[in-house]
Amino acid sequence: MKFSVGYQLRPETDFIDTIISNKDSIHEVYFAWDGFANGRNTTYIANDFSKWEAANRKMSDLSTLSKNGIKFNLLFNATCYGADSLSKAFFENIGDTVDFVKTTLGLSSITTTSPIIGKFIKENFSDIDVRASVNMSIGTIEGMDYISDYFDSFYLKRELNRDFEAIKKLKKWCDDNGKGLYALANSGCLNNCSAHTFHDNLVSHENEIRKMDNGYAFHGICHKYLSDKEHIKSYLDITNFIRPEDTELYEGLFPSLKLATRVSNNPSRILKAYIENKKFSGSVCDLLEPNHTHTLYPYILDNSKILKTVTNEKLTYSGINSALVKLEE
Repeated sequence: MKFSVGYQLRPETDFIDTIISNKDSIHEVYFAWDGFANGRNTTYIANDFSKWEAANRKMSDLSTLSKNGIKFNLLFNATCYGADSLSKAFFENIGDTVDFVKTTLGLSSITTTSPIIGKFIKENFSDIDVRASVNMSIGTIEGMDYISDYFDSFYLKRELNRDFEAIKKLKKWCDDNGKGLYALANSGCLNNCSAHTFHDNLVSHENEIRKMDNGYAFHGICHKYLSDKEHIKSYLDITNFIRPEDTELYEGLFPSLKLATRVSNNPSRILKAYIENKKFSGSVCDLLEPNHTHTLYPYILDNSKILKTVTNEKLTYSGINSALVKLEE
């Protein structure tokens, strides 16, 4: 199984080194471009760089990856672009950016939530695969067919990750219609989160929001929900992650699985678990984005103690009572 990995700027080069050492298993490295809203908080989570140092370091990291033959996926995956959404200036900026990245680094695909951005890329960069973001929650043939003129491939709705029957149905349609199907392996989001769109919109506007005198902070419904220890008992049923031990079950269903690594405090750990070791001992939440390890404290959800059942229809995780281990105080 190959994996798509999210770029993260870090003080050291350990993450870049880990990507390169596993390049034979890397399908793409994906990243957002500065100046555009995107589906995650700012890439520059490291505090060791000024704005200009960060930009230079990012170009250096990406150039190193490019020289090692690694393909790139550029993100325009914010759920809201505000007044810019349809403006000529916005699309001129996208065109200039795509042209620069393609010419300077190489670019194989773009992931976006916007059908109009998809339309623009297909009309102007026909050799680039246009992929529908996981944030669009596409989980039906109808959902893909409606926007098939704008997209070449689709990320699967998170909630279907363990539903082989649904995946095979969608894959058949994609195969029959010359489309690609992908999935995100390590989402820590709760299934069918009713606050997901609201939260994604906040992230899209974070640069504006941080300048305001805000009355509230919002870090997601999931953290508050899981702070109730009774709710933790259903954690395996209300999440959709795929453990490193189980990715081989998806061979032939997806050309690659996406790993969320852009905001992890230890992205190399995620790559080593999924690619190098294909297993992990410790809190499974440490592999996920969002990471609920602190929310579950003083318990951890021990990945090695999670039980699985595999049928032709589904992958099911169980054993929460034995997997939920209380740390010594």
